[in-house]
Amino acid sequence: MPQKFIVIIAGGRGERFWPQSRTARPKHLLPIVGTTPLLAQTLARVKGLVPVKNIFVITGAAQAKAVRAVCRNLPAANIVAEPLGRDTAAAVGLAAALVGARDALGVFAVLPADHVVRDTGAYQADLRAAFAAAAAEPVMVTIGITPTEPATGFGYIQRGAAWKIFAGQALYRAKRFVEKPALAVAEQYLAAGGYVWNAGMFVWSVSVVGAALARLAPELDVGLAPVRAALARGRSLAPVLKKAYPKLPKISVDYALLEKSDNVVVLPASFDWDDVGAWPAVVKHGASDAAGNVTRGFAVVEQGKNNLVFAEGGHLVAVLGTDDLVVIHTADATLVCPKGRAQEIKALLKRVEALKGGARWL
Repeated sequence: MPQKFIVIIAGGRGERFWPQSRTARPKHLLPIVGTTPLLAQTLARVKGLVPVKNIFVITGAAQAKAVRAVCRNLPAANIVAEPLGRDTAAAVGLAAALVGARDALGVFAVLPADHVVRDTGAYQADLRAAFAAAAAEPVMVTIGITPTEPATGFGYIQRGAAWKIFAGQALYRAKRFVEKPALAVAEQYLAAGGYVWNAGMFVWSVSVVGAALARLAPELDVGLAPVRAALARGRSLAPVLKKAYPKLPKISVDYALLEKSDNVVVLPASFDWDDVGAWPAVVKHGASDAAGNVTRGFAVVEQGKNNLVFAEGGHLVAVLGTDDLVVIHTADATLVCPKGRAQEIKALLKRVEALKGGARWL
């Protein structure tokens, strides 16, 4: 029987949660929702699905120390830092190498570190069904989220014909992928049904991923060959990654593999899900006052409604007579913006970076 593994991808900068989220302390290392870092919540959510020794976390070099602090219960060798970001295809290739070194027949799930899921039981049941499918058939299983609104910030997968049932869960052929459609198109998808959001959750075997890399992303496959060789020989991984990664193509796993493959199947999620993509999404998860204001820390709102106000370090933030604002105060930076423009924080950060000494605020 192949062993089961979980690989949590804990990279990225979480720019839309600036100024709390920084390069060295991004979104997944913060209690954006709840009282513990999102990465810690992800680890708690997969507890019992696989042995602890079979859980890997892939992160970035700038975050490695903080990630290790959150993942104290994992073996040190299971926390692997990419020397620089090369998007999700490289991370998946690295994950396949790590798992393959432990079990060439292994089946592994790739999960984001920064999503919010409340129903752990349903989450684990869906993952068990996905593991069963990926162990039995040479398929790439993606767990899709049934849309609740015509969101334009997510990729969509059109569900095809019914495929098979595993662990009581029905899976479907993936008909096509659509990357972040326009609002009118997203509205059509929502009305038509048969589409799911691509949540970046995948389950597959080492052999299936390896074959797909060799056939569809040969440059990436060849580039990762020294990593696989180092793992096979028990050599230190860090210097090999440092040499190999700058040469790897920067591409998402969706573009590199999934959209070009005919063996992708979809398992519609039975659990609640939120990727908490920007500050306004936090409002759904926080207790609000009678006027719809959500606050954290020393924050007060007078004669205002539907504001999100966070204050760190004992600093008092007071908001008077304004509505629908995001106000985030940290020790060295403060953000004030309308809720409706919170998605533009990435553009703002380009201006911050251009300031003299701007890198210290990123």
